[in-house]
Amino acid sequence: MATGADVRDILELAGGDGDTGPISKKDIINSDKKKVKKSTETLTFKRPEGMHREVYALLYSDKKDAPPLLPSDTTQGYRTVKAKLGCKKVRPWKWMPFTNPARKDGAIFHHWRRAVEEGKDYPFARFNKTVQVPVYSEQEYQMYLHDDGWTKAETDHLFDLCKRFDLRFIVIHDRYDHQQYRKRSVEDLKERYYNICGKLTKVRAPSGTEPKVYIFDAGHERRRKDQLERLFNRTPEQVAEEEYLMQELRKIETRKKEREKKAQDLQKLITAADSTTEMRRGDRKATKKKLPQKREAEKPAVPETAGIKFPDFKSAGVSLRSQRMKLPSSVGQKKIKAIEQILTEQGVDLNPMPTEEIVAMFNELRSDLVLVYELKQAHSNCEYEQQMLRHRYDALLKAGGTGTPHGDGAAGPDSQNWAGVDDIKTEPKEQIIDVVGAPLTPNSRKRRESASSSSSVKKMKKP
Repeated sequence: MATGADVRDILELAGGDGDTGPISKKDIINSDKKKVKKSTETLTFKRPEGMHREVYALLYSDKKDAPPLLPSDTTQGYRTVKAKLGCKKVRPWKWMPFTNPARKDGAIFHHWRRAVEEGKDYPFARFNKTVQVPVYSEQEYQMYLHDDGWTKAETDHLFDLCKRFDLRFIVIHDRYDHQQYRKRSVEDLKERYYNICGKLTKVRAPSGTEPKVYIFDAGHERRRKDQLERLFNRTPEQVAEEEYLMQELRKIETRKKEREKKAQDLQKLITAADSTTEMRRGDRKATKKKLPQKREAEKPAVPETAGIKFPDFKSAGVSLRSQRMKLPSSVGQKKIKAIEQILTEQGVDLNPMPTEEIVAMFNELRSDLVLVYELKQAHSNCEYEQQMLRHRYDALLKAGGTGTPHGDGAAGPDSQNWAGVDDIKTEPKEQIIDVVGAPLTPNSRKRRESASSSSSVKKMKKP
């Protein structure tokens, strides 16, 4: 006989620990009331006033569970775990036969379907997609499709395979009858098929319309496969040489960009120096003629790169004139030290009396000093690069065995005699001279050494 504790456990009722007696009629009748009372008791606790909802959610929940440590998504999966059983009758299922339209042999299969769907088409028949291969007549072949390299029987065989295998030309080439017909490549089969399709499209198109014709370039496809095969058959030495050449090409391009940037900066400095000189000449002429208004109108615009650009103090309020002599933050420490060194050598005070004229002249002087400093740096960089290229050119001439330049290598470019035109013409054809200074590859160096050794042996054999 079931005890009261067992019944309460089945009905999910709360009971005392010592309640082990038989169940009564009142316990079963009042079971719903006990549940309602329990649920109302749990909902009596409310959120305190002044506490935000987010904080309260971390402290308390309906099930009195601890707050989650990681974010969780409860929307995935089934929302209702239990099945919903209604009072309606279930829809009957039936074991019925069906045919697949994709099969031409009339095979009959069976599967379970609802009885309402009996007699309907197979639902997966809409995925049966086939390629429309054109069909030609005997007259059309003789008039438009005749080719001396192809017979009609071979063309019929090709179109039959195209229809069977849905234009999968790799499979078509594998199933092609090479014993009865000529041996054809995949490109030959594609070219013949697409040529016939294009001709039939043009012939069957209505007059006055321009049909869309697909053209297959068989020559391009053959060259592409040939290049791919060559790329695949490369030796490890060739791969290493190609990687080495690509790295050297990147270095050459980087050097070229750096030189172009340096040339642009040098051109800006030269333009700034010229504009500054013209501005000074205009100022002198204006002071002689005592026409300050006209001088301001004819004052040429100085580029931003001309020395130092001091900020204009046009803000409202009181300011010290000595602030105008303060160097801007864009001037580097090297330039500041160079300015101070030159001013000290010339006996100019580093902090003169900041009158209106002294401030303007002092700022102008430091701007000219910075411009001269930048021009000297650019000039030294150009001389260094010129000397480096000269040494590289000498090294390349010595390595090529075409003779060294006459005269002292340390002499100037005017006193140095370079190799003649006849000497340069006798160099091997495979010699590589990189004026940028990139070293030669190992394989090209080996070819050069072998070519130079063979040429020397030939000269020794001559009487």
